[in-house]
Amino acid sequence: MSTWSLGEKYIKEYNGWFLEQQTQFLLGRDNFNGFLKFMGHLSYQCDKLLGDKEIITFLQRQRYDIAVIDAFNPCSFILARKLGVHYIAFYPGTLNGPLSIVLPSPVSYIPVFSSQLSNHMNIWGRAKNLFYSFLAPVGQELIWSSFREVAERHLESGSPLGGLEELHQGAELWAFNTDFSLEFPQPLMPYTVLVGGLLNKPPKPPEQDLQLWISNFGEAGFIVVTLGSMVSSVSVDHLLVELVAGFSRIPQGVLWRYDQNRWPSHLDIPPNLRLVDWLPLNDLLGHKKARLFITHGGQNSLLQAVYHALPVLAIPLFGDQFDNVVRAVTKGLGLTIRPTHITRELLSSTIQTLIQDVRFKSSALSLSRIHKSHPVPPALRLTQWVEHILHSGVSLQWNSHYVKSPARSPTPSAIMSTRHLICTTAPQCPPPLCCFDLAVDSRHAKYSHKP
Repeated sequence: MSTWSLGEKYIKEYNGWFLEQQTQFLLGRDNFNGFLKFMGHLSYQCDKLLGDKEIITFLQRQRYDIAVIDAFNPCSFILARKLGVHYIAFYPGTLNGPLSIVLPSPVSYIPVFSSQLSNHMNIWGRAKNLFYSFLAPVGQELIWSSFREVAERHLESGSPLGGLEELHQGAELWAFNTDFSLEFPQPLMPYTVLVGGLLNKPPKPPEQDLQLWISNFGEAGFIVVTLGSMVSSVSVDHLLVELVAGFSRIPQGVLWRYDQNRWPSHLDIPPNLRLVDWLPLNDLLGHKKARLFITHGGQNSLLQAVYHALPVLAIPLFGDQFDNVVRAVTKGLGLTIRPTHITRELLSSTIQTLIQDVRFKSSALSLSRIHKSHPVPPALRLTQWVEHILHSGVSLQWNSHYVKSPARSPTPSAIMSTRHLICTTAPQCPPPLCCFDLAVDSRHAKYSHKP
């Protein structure tokens, strides 16, 4: 594993800006302008990365057969094009994210990204969805405008005439981090595959100290709370006060992942609340005494809740979390509260509703059965598709709009040694970093997966 990073000065400036954005999100001031500024930061980082001759030369010498790239960041596509390597696009969210991969998306029942609609729309919902469908291409063009000059400066062929759409359509395969147990009905094309649930696995018993704490609450059980690093990184005392007061009213234990060094000194911790810097999320969600999962609605978190059949209370904070939560609520997995609407009374009553109403647990069990019924686990499914593409030959053209070019015979390098390049900005790496997996040989580790 090799990492590349910008200087400490920029990272400090970026983190300061990002913390301010997080505060605005928690105050309910999410806006597209802030997202465009975030994309501006990514394009700046991209320009610096592509301008680093040492790292680019090193990557070019690796002679990768194919790249598995983070499809959220346009820089990943530009980097793959610069290296002259064919690529598989991995999108970390739901199917309604990228606009230009030509998935059939009737606006009558497929909600547009950020519309916060379900697949069951009345006339006004469909009107809103139609309006958002007109705005979406404009938003995509605004995003690409942040990267156009970067591509022009660093690609020998210049910026692609088709823009981000051309780069998207150049992918050999699109893999989405979603699953139809949580996803709305959606027509798919042959170049798309769903691999949601990569983090899911059977639970292991927790450590003795944690198990002892859980046993203190008997049949009432415990609740797992993970709201991301955002809540513990910014100062929103009113929200913390209401959350703590709400937790103190319930009989369940509450295990909350929160940076203890940032806990306000004036706020007392009730007896049933335990703060931890880290927790084994998969093992806790699968524990027999787990009663509820309170989450910000990240895609991986919701898929883990589905796998372990655990109802959720979702508190979406920013980005795609609002759309993710709509899916969970529509499927009967849980309920949601906006952070600006949280009061101690509403929080405690909603928690008890989710735990006592058997319909939520029943829905969770049904979704879990659907998710687990796949004949091939998601990690193996993705690995097999990568292998299939390598052995059957990649397409002859970068841009194939609707139909891929006829496959050619596998190249000698693909047969003898298969090495993959992974460039990502999230969630494993902070945005100012780009991580490269430089030593994966799938011929010798065929279909193996280390969680």
